[in-house]
This record gives sequence, C-alpha cells and structure tokens, in this order.
Amino acid sequence: MNFKIQKKYLLNSIQAVSNAISSRTVIPILSGMKIDVTTEKIILTGSNSDITIQSHIPATDDGEEIITNISEGSIVLPVPHFPDIIRKLPEDIVDITVEENYKTIIKSGKAVFTLYGQSSEEYPRVLFNQDDEPLALKVKDIKTLIKQTVFAVSPMETRPILTGVHVKIEDGELTFTATDSHRLSLRGIKIDDKNFEANNIVIPGKSLQELNKIFDNDDDTVYMAILKNQVLFYTENTYFLSRLLSGNYPETDRLIPTESQTTLNIFTKDLIHTIERAALLSSRDQNNVIRLDTLDNNMIEISGHSPEIGNVKELLDVISIEGESIKISFSARYMLDSLKAIDSDRVQIRFTGPMRPFVIRTPEEEKILQLILPVRTY
Repeated sequence: MNFKIQKKYLLNSIQAVSNAISSRTVIPILSGMKIDVTTEKIILTGSNSDITIQSHIPATDDGEEIITNISEGSIVLPVPHFPDIIRKLPEDIVDITVEENYKTIIKSGKAVFTLYGQSSEEYPRVLFNQDDEPLALKVKDIKTLIKQTVFAVSPMETRPILTGVHVKIEDGELTFTATDSHRLSLRGIKIDDKNFEANNIVIPGKSLQELNKIFDNDDDTVYMAILKNQVLFYTENTYFLSRLLSGNYPETDRLIPTESQTTLNIFTKDLIHTIERAALLSSRDQNNVIRLDTLDNNMIEISGHSPEIGNVKELLDVISIEGESIKISFSARYMLDSLKAIDSDRVQIRFTGPMRPFVIRTPEEEKILQLILPVRTY
C-alpha cells in the first residue's frame, strides 16, 4: 500500500475521525485508526462502539490532485501516534508506504518515521446504509439544536434514557428535547419535508457533542437517516453513525406550564452578569442556589448566601414585570446554562408560583423553551 497526499486534507480527516477513538475501548483494535486506500479515494475510520466517524478524501477535487502514487490496501495505525506524527510533519506533501508485516514508512521533507500497524481484518465492519429518503438539514440548524438542548441531559447512568436527547419529527417540525429531571431544554425548527416523521428516537448526549465538532461549515447540507437502532448524519465526504438509546423517553409535554402568574421581560446579558456575581457567594454544597425577588418600579433583587463566607444582594432593572410579585430560589448553574444557550438579547421568564417550574422563552422564537425547577429554601 502506498500513497502521497496533501497534508492539510489528511490532517482535516484525521481530526474529524479522532473524535470517535478512545484508548479505553474494550475492543483493542478500535484504539487505532483504520485507513482504506482505493484508486478513487482514501477512507479514514474511527469507532468506539457507540459512535463511528468516517472521512473520505477524494483523489481529485475540482481538477486539483490531492492524492497521487496510489497503491491500494488497508491498515490500522496506532492513535495518538499517527495523528501526532502527521500534525508535526515539516512539508505539505506526505508519502506513506506500508511494507511487510504492516511496517509503515511516513516521509515528509527530510523527516522519516517508521510506525507499526495492524491488519484491518479484525476491524469491525461498518455499513453506512444511507436512507433512500433522508432528511436534509443545514449544518447550522443541527448545531443550534444541539447547543440549545444537549447541556440538559443527565450525567447520571441511573436512568440511561435521560443521558440522551429525544428527537421528534412531526408536522414539518424537528424537535430536540433534553431533561435531567431538574430542568428541561426544548428546541424546534421547521423542516421542508412535511412527510418525514419519526418519534421515540433518543440519541446519546455524548454522541451529539461529538457530532457538533466535526461539521464546521454552517451552510453545508447534512443528511439525517434513521436506521435500526442507529442514526446516521452525513455530508458528501463525512459520515457520523451513532447508536440510539433503547427505552421510552418520559412524556415531557405535561411538565410545561400553560399559564403564568408572573412574567419578567429582561435583557439577557444583564441577568447573566448579575447571576454570575450572586453565584460567587452562594453555597456550592447546594448547587449554587440563589434567590430572585420582584420589587416595584420594574426592578428585581438577585441575592446569594453562603453561611460560612458571606452574602450578596444586587438590584437589577428589567424591561417589564407583569402579574403578581414572586420570591423564588433556583440553581444559578442551571439558570446560566439556559440563558447562555438561548442566544437572544432578551428573554421572557414566566413563573407560576414559588415552588412550580418556571419557563424561559425568547420574544423572537416560539420553539425555544428552557424549564427549571425551583429549589426549596428555609
């Protein structure tokens, strides 16, 4: 096996595929990166059983020669050694030759590395069964859905289904929902395909975090295909396959209040900065609980208290306060996660009582919703 390749193309593919490779895998060969060389392209594959990422590098692109001196073959090379070597090579062209017993010679300029690989025969076969009618989405839309929901998945494996994001496609709308039972994040977008429907699909939160790293051109189209026990996202040269979580996701619609007693309209950055200051003197043992009190003249008070350290109170002007006055305590961390994910200049917070979940929305987008459970304080 032999090929010469432009370093930048090889490095981009290596970086994408490396996200799926872990040294802690129970299948030893998956700790390496598989490389398949054909006359038309080079295929790099990485997998950790939960996700598989594959990157295709064409031999030519728009008349530009990317790969030359091609001799077909397949090998698995060790990670992180192979990526580290390619990253540090001195020249723009990389020459890779595989000799007997998978001895691999990597040359660039005056640098010559010898790396010992493995046969790819033991590498699990991966079939990317592209759906006949996948759902076409913009990369920026998928990244928005992930950013505004995935932080709310549960980190605890006690309820595995809550470590994933629930995906629902219905009536021309794609909706992501995540909850850890203390908070909930929901984000929906309109889709062009009104006939594409799917429900009870739960994608592991860790898989979506990795997916978010590999597609960087917001204007690209990414295709989503629902397979048996798996979901596939792919562009022209990059494929991302993830297992799905089994089980029924809880009915979250009933958790969302339909009425409110108090509504705050407020500038997001002002609220973020005030909460960050209050959290400095809130008890970390109690998940940085802070308190919000509504006052007269469109003003609120945010306060934090730590018995052993001190306390803080800060007044904040808001755009408007509608309805009854309220005093409520909540996790500063949960609130900050939600406000930073929303990505809007203004937010609307709707309260239904001091011990009822409250909802954060934006004036511009109806299909953004963050729900947080308050904390009882004494």
